Amino acid sequence: LSEHVDLSSCFRGVVVHELTSMADIETLKHIANRLRVYSIESTSAANSGHPTSCMSAAELVSVLFHHTMKYDVTKPRGANNDRFILSKGHAAPILYSAWYIAGHSGLSHDLLMQLRKFGCILEGHPTPRLDFVDVATGSLGQGLSVAAGMAYTGKHFDKADYRVYCMMGDGESAEGSVWEACSFAGHYKLNNLCAIFDVNRLGQSDPTALQHDTESYKMRLASFGWNAIVVDGHDIQAVINAFDNAKACTDRPTALIAKTFKGFAWDNAAEGISDLMGWHGKPLAAKGEEVLAKLKASTKMDAFVAPPKPSDSLSEADTSPVKLSSAPEYSLGDKVATRVAYGTALKKLGETSQRIVAMDGDTKNSTFAITFQKAFPERFIECFIAEQNLVGVGIGCGCRSRTIPFVSTFAAFFSRAYDQLRMGAISQANIKCCGSHAGVSIGEDGPSQMALEDLAMFRAIPTATVFYPTDAVSMERAVELSANKVGICFIRSSRPALPVIYPNDETFAIGKAKVVHKSDSDKVTVVGCGVTLYEALTAYEALKGEGINIRVVDIFTLKPIDVDTLKESVAASNNKIITVEDHYPEGGLGGAVAEALSEVANVVHRRLAVRGMPSSGPGSKLLEEHGISSSHIVSAVKEMA
Repeated sequence: LSEHVDLSSCFRGVVVHELTSMADIETLKHIANRLRVYSIESTSAANSGHPTSCMSAAELVSVLFHHTMKYDVTKPRGANNDRFILSKGHAAPILYSAWYIAGHSGLSHDLLMQLRKFGCILEGHPTPRLDFVDVATGSLGQGLSVAAGMAYTGKHFDKADYRVYCMMGDGESAEGSVWEACSFAGHYKLNNLCAIFDVNRLGQSDPTALQHDTESYKMRLASFGWNAIVVDGHDIQAVINAFDNAKACTDRPTALIAKTFKGFAWDNAAEGISDLMGWHGKPLAAKGEEVLAKLKASTKMDAFVAPPKPSDSLSEADTSPVKLSSAPEYSLGDKVATRVAYGTALKKLGETSQRIVAMDGDTKNSTFAITFQKAFPERFIECFIAEQNLVGVGIGCGCRSRTIPFVSTFAAFFSRAYDQLRMGAISQANIKCCGSHAGVSIGEDGPSQMALEDLAMFRAIPTATVFYPTDAVSMERAVELSANKVGICFIRSSRPALPVIYPNDETFAIGKAKVVHKSDSDKVTVVGCGVTLYEALTAYEALKGEGINIRVVDIFTLKPIDVDTLKESVAASNNKIITVEDHYPEGGLGGAVAEALSEVANVVHRRLAVRGMPSSGPGSKLLEEHGISSSHIVSAVKEMA
């Protein structure tokens, strides 16, 4: 263990002093061993888990929680606390042990021994069911983006002195999302962000690609604009010096590249385990008793150093409702694309609440997030073409209710960040996603740009609310409703400029559809949303001219869906219903309606959707080609009537 602390790239003239007494060093070493003991004990009790991944990080966590981080253990999510994300979430036992040693009132040794058991809040990977966890981790490579969002919020929105720490495994550094985050943090010079790479050399089934080549890590991180420090991760004084100097770096984020050994314990206490393959994700079993005996014999099991206290400069977040600064201002028949109305609504929300922030992936002039950027440049984040990081940053910005983040890009490109969104649901994230350029109606750009799976994707996410507003008025209200709905929201916007059909004072609610046309003699109910609602309205007029009445429903939200209105409508139209969607048939509007009516007997449901691979061409031609135009609705109604 001979790696050194290299500070020359950041600290111009700063001298590193031995600021910690030997007594303090010894206490922190004992705390590190306590962390090892509890991690081994709890995983042994669970007969599963990752003790060796905890053991490599013990000194790093000891110094972080008892020397470096400032936090109030009685208020784990306090606004002024430093933040910590354990991106290597499989090392959860060391996180739980750290908060137990720090004095969290909800934790006990007995509870640690219930790790991973059914009904125990200490799960296999951390989730925000615990008040000291901001985001769920365990799907590797995501923590740094969230940490970058937190750090950006602290530096630019809160303008506060809290710092953000993110501990990662070396294996997860193979994920591209890590380097998207590194690029973002380096570009914005997030000097309040510190990443810790626990370079313990060993992955799950093989050694990592770089193993202990810490210089390669250093060069890579430095090339992204980071202050990269190579440090012996088991040398407490060296770790203290590195963290202290990270705080002194004012012009870039810092990365500690900590050379460690998986399964490490002092004095060869883990001989036969340390730095050996075959121990990943396994309790130490009988070998654990031997290791524990050696550790406990040399460890003061009551060793403790009180965590440093944070400042009290920052107030807790204001979570009062937000609203548009003014009602929609359109005339019936005005042709306005809903993507344009999204930008208008976002700007209006920004006028009434400082908590509204927006970010985009270099598509802001297409999503019309640019409208918000022009009004509030200080509250807009350009995340460039890196959608995984875009979503992660948004999740981080929304943590602890510091902001209400709106994230926009082409709807198709959210598929790149699906795992971040999936983990966002587990994280209880509060993030608003707006996807533009949906469906074949975008026309000539072709299938690579056409979102045809997005509704299915977001509908499958637990806790998600899915909006598909049809016109500019409903879009403005969807944006307002989403801002006040805690959780993940998806708003689908459209490219074509289409007529305003609702008056400015029309009210909208989550889970409530609009019946646009109805009579006492409706033959079929036709359900649409967005572009296809206009096709349904055109079909309505054509059929009406032939003496055939249909009921037209604008669904507004696909999740939750308005089951009552659907049931009432189908009952009033001979139990016949047609859904029309600019989306593939799987998981979109037709699927949502079918699920809603699954317990209603004798319903005949015809589903018009995009089938097959679309191509470039005029939007109207593509709607016709793929069977979702007004003429196809007319034909379907006549076949069913």
